Amino acid sequence: MNMEVHMVDQQSVSAPQQVRSGQTKDGNVDQPIDAWKDDIATGSSASVDSQDLALAEASELSLADIERSRSHPLQWVAYAVAVLVAIIAPYWFGRMLAVQHTEWVVAHISIFQPQGIAFIAWTVTVVAFTGLAMMIVESKSWLWRVVFIIGLALEQLIAGVSLLKLSFWYSTYVVYGDSSNLVNAANLGIISAGFAVAVYAVVFVGLLVLIRKDSPLNVLTRSWASFILFFVIETSALLIVLFGGLLSI
Repeated sequence: MNMEVHMVDQQSVSAPQQVRSGQTKDGNVDQPIDAWKDDIATGSSASVDSQDLALAEASELSLADIERSRSHPLQWVAYAVAVLVAIIAPYWFGRMLAVQHTEWVVAHISIFQPQGIAFIAWTVTVVAFTGLAMMIVESKSWLWRVVFIIGLALEQLIAGVSLLKLSFWYSTYVVYGDSSNLVNAANLGIISAGFAVAVYAVVFVGLLVLIRKDSPLNVLTRSWASFILFFVIETSALLIVLFGGLLSI
């Protein structure tokens, strides 16, 4: 009887010592105490006491509150409204000028060559797309959001004046007559920039899928390389419009 009591006391004493030394009741060695400390410091789900757990929960709540305070949903709603206004209002105003003040529009655009008008329309569209891309990359900067809004508004204004659509040649001739080649150049500048973005998206996704991560060609998927690729494709589209005979159609 005394031997059984002695064995029970020895087991009850040795169990906490085994737990404190990092050994489980099954005899398997668990993570050492230093590893537990590292897990707690890195926020892992290792076993901690109730006090550390309470502190971790309090820290998570505070981080959530910080992120919530930085979200500013009203600012994003206002920005979405501004984007809608930049899409609708300039286009409507441009179409109004084209239909009701055609002579005034022709008098002001006749000082440009078709190549110049195509270049201006292409440039404005590329600025809008660049602002959109940089707004995604630099999400905390309001500069590129403003650039996107301005570029989008100007592009929509030019699209409204030039009666932009895929088959625009007939409608522009009905409104502008012999001067339709000028507004056709603006349409070609906008459309070429849009098609170039589509080509760039296909090429870039193809590079991401086909090129292995350990390949030397993986450098083509870097951000700076992708921007260079974007401008190369956009410039190629502009050159096709300027020197491909499309402006004489």
